[in-house]
Amino acid sequence: MNSPHPEPLILPLDSLDATLERVGGKGASLARLASAGLPVPPGFHVTTAAYLRFVDENGLTGEVLAAAAEARPDDPASLDIASARIGTLFAQAPMPADIAAAVRDAYLALAAGEPAVAVRSSATAEDLPEMSFAGQQETYLNVRGADGVLDAVQRCWASLWTARAIGYRARQGVPSDDVSLAVVVQALVPADAAGILFTANPISGARDETVINAAWGLGEAIVGGLVTPDTLVVDTRTGRARSEEIADKEVMTVRTGDGTREEPVPDTKRRQAVLDPGAVADLTRIGEQIGALYGRPMDIEWAIEGGRISVLQARPITALPEPRPTLDWRVPREGGRYARSSVIELLPDPLSPAFATVALPLWNEALREVSGALGLKFELMTLVTINGYAFYDFGYSTSQTVRLLAAMAGKVPLLFRMMGSAQTRWADVARPNYEAAVNAWNGRDLGATPATELLDGTHAVVQTAGEHYVAIQSGILPVAYITEALFAVTYDRLARRGGDPTALTFMLGFDSEPIRAEKTLFDIATWVRTQPELAAYLARTEGPQVTASLRAPAAPIADTEAWQEFSHRFADYLQRFGHSIYDLDFAKQVPADDPAPLVEALRHFLGGQGRDPHERQAAAEAARRAATDSLLARLGGLRRRLFTRLLGTAQRYAPLREDALADVGLGWPLVRRMLAEVGRRLAAAGAVDGPEDAYWLTWQELQAAAHALDAGEPPPDHRAAVAERRAAWARERRVTPPVTLPLKDGAKFMGIDFSRVMPAHTSQPEGDTIRGIGASPGIVAGVARVVGGPEEFGTMRPGDILVARITTPAWTPLFALAAGIVTDVGGPLSHSSIVAREYHIPAVLGTGVATERIASGRHIAVDGDIGVVTLVGGLAPTAD
Repeated sequence: MNSPHPEPLILPLDSLDATLERVGGKGASLARLASAGLPVPPGFHVTTAAYLRFVDENGLTGEVLAAAAEARPDDPASLDIASARIGTLFAQAPMPADIAAAVRDAYLALAAGEPAVAVRSSATAEDLPEMSFAGQQETYLNVRGADGVLDAVQRCWASLWTARAIGYRARQGVPSDDVSLAVVVQALVPADAAGILFTANPISGARDETVINAAWGLGEAIVGGLVTPDTLVVDTRTGRARSEEIADKEVMTVRTGDGTREEPVPDTKRRQAVLDPGAVADLTRIGEQIGALYGRPMDIEWAIEGGRISVLQARPITALPEPRPTLDWRVPREGGRYARSSVIELLPDPLSPAFATVALPLWNEALREVSGALGLKFELMTLVTINGYAFYDFGYSTSQTVRLLAAMAGKVPLLFRMMGSAQTRWADVARPNYEAAVNAWNGRDLGATPATELLDGTHAVVQTAGEHYVAIQSGILPVAYITEALFAVTYDRLARRGGDPTALTFMLGFDSEPIRAEKTLFDIATWVRTQPELAAYLARTEGPQVTASLRAPAAPIADTEAWQEFSHRFADYLQRFGHSIYDLDFAKQVPADDPAPLVEALRHFLGGQGRDPHERQAAAEAARRAATDSLLARLGGLRRRLFTRLLGTAQRYAPLREDALADVGLGWPLVRRMLAEVGRRLAAAGAVDGPEDAYWLTWQELQAAAHALDAGEPPPDHRAAVAERRAAWARERRVTPPVTLPLKDGAKFMGIDFSRVMPAHTSQPEGDTIRGIGASPGIVAGVARVVGGPEEFGTMRPGDILVARITTPAWTPLFALAAGIVTDVGGPLSHSSIVAREYHIPAVLGTGVATERIASGRHIAVDGDIGVVTLVGGLAPTAD
């Protein structure tokens, strides 16, 4: 913290000598803007040399560093203690006379009298492309008089050591002795309006869009999150708004005689647009100039007074997503109709090459068998891939559809028999066959098994997995959907009275495999509480480290007996439930591969977070029984028999559907072990870089490579192809696939628009409102937590609103923490809906774009009654 040689104490705002080291990140940026002729308010820099002189002459260096060294970023109390100690040191230290004189002279030279100024901190580790450090130091507005400026400068210096600044630097790995602080003093703009401008869309990454937040008064109300601003998405090329969200702006920041305050916005201006089209175009043009000056997307603070725009700050946008690629969504076959529904709700991402080339053909084979069982001479539907994503091909012309309907009309009795045998076909045939294919490999030494046999085993398991799912798809799922919907309609129209519970109440409180999994995990946590040393270890140790300890030979705690019992219980849990899928593609891990997300859920239960699932289920069951008894007690004769039958069937299939879907991945742990063994051998032979690369080969390539391995011959080198396919997958995953194809009228068939019954709605207008399907009733507001997969489960906190592409039974532990659910894909009878209703939390599903449009940490409101998600507060700005 020592300056090697004399440096200027004051520099003009546009000085060419205003480097990062001399004037900090904010100051260097303002100097660059001012020297380029952009509309920056006049001012000057109090350089880092002045700060260093102040610290050195008052002998503060050792005490400041010692106090900072005692603070721990994960201990808020230690940060507060360090900050308070350093703040006292700064407040009691006198400012050197020559620094005070230099600041006073520069201030008086700004304008006649005692002009109002803004005094802003500018740290040397700030506004950098990789780390913004925004909001870590202080700003003082509407400061008047030389004495007031000197006091504000000294307080800015002290703010280099606020608790949040010390903690932020520690978390970013910035040493305390590597930072110093400059101060920028500028004429205050008495703004009529102010806001934030992003020269690229910070949510989508689109570089051709400018996003503007605007509110009345000074910009502090926006920066501080006190007001919901207007939000405009602007076409940067034309300067015209593509979308506008005019907010109800309740509060504005205004000047007072000696500072600022918040006051209500006049009623006439609350719903009035802050910016007219001319101002929008001018701001966009200035944003373009600044972006061109820096050669990168920028985050800009601006103000308008009397129609004149001033630029108050500009920093690089950090963590800007890459712009979404444009894919060609032309249909592969003229006249084809394609939809992402049914099993594809479990495949939100592009498919791995291995899954696409072995699983899809086997699924299609199972679908053909269903068509054959119905006596049809053509396929009802076929799974295909377009841009890596799975679609169902419903490629019928109008005449073919007429013939299909005519053929199906003659199969109605057979269809009813198939529906009637739905449970038997799954429980007595499909699942036992699937389980037998898996059990056939029990005890086999995979390492000693020829590669071709491993692929044969994989093929057999995947084939029975496809037959298992199609048995569910052609029986249990439609019966569950139809009977629940039929009961709800009949109940609402013929039996429900004022004050009666909703039809939903009759479907809740049943046991099912996902609920049993949650209760079992909760029971493990309950037992852990009886083991003090074990409980303390799990409470302080994150999931990945616990998982590593479970696989290590030695116990991580002294109480080895408790640890061994915990290991045994957790292993039993994984044996029973570890095949639950996060995603149907077997290239994705299942809990048995990496149980760290389950450990995190267990730790939440251990900490008392999340409702006891036994109590929750018991309450739902009691409500269901009471509603059923009350309904049947007042019905008689034919109506009673009708409701008894409808309700009994719906209640039988509701939990059965969840049990069946929970076993979709029954064979995936084995498949993943077999393919990993093949991949290990390919990596040893130099054909791929690692075992996981096996998923990035096609089935034909895997077979050829396996034959070469078994013959002792070198397999082909697939490393370049794997790298290309991984890159293509990552590019495709950044795109939200359309729900139906062709893009124009893809959801229309025979003149009927089926878009409302599709599992996602991708045709969403820009703005802060996202529409979907209201799948679980209720309204909640809170912080969104966008979770891309199990590797991000640990980011979820109690009370967050879970936002995901899909959820499957393996996601159930997060529901115990969530205040609400929002998904891209899903409908009123999907897993997300069913579990959300069990948990009594609002859910909006099938939005199509939630994970694209909602950023983690953003405040949102979820209305599960009408299926609407509202982004509250516009785009989250970075604080000054």
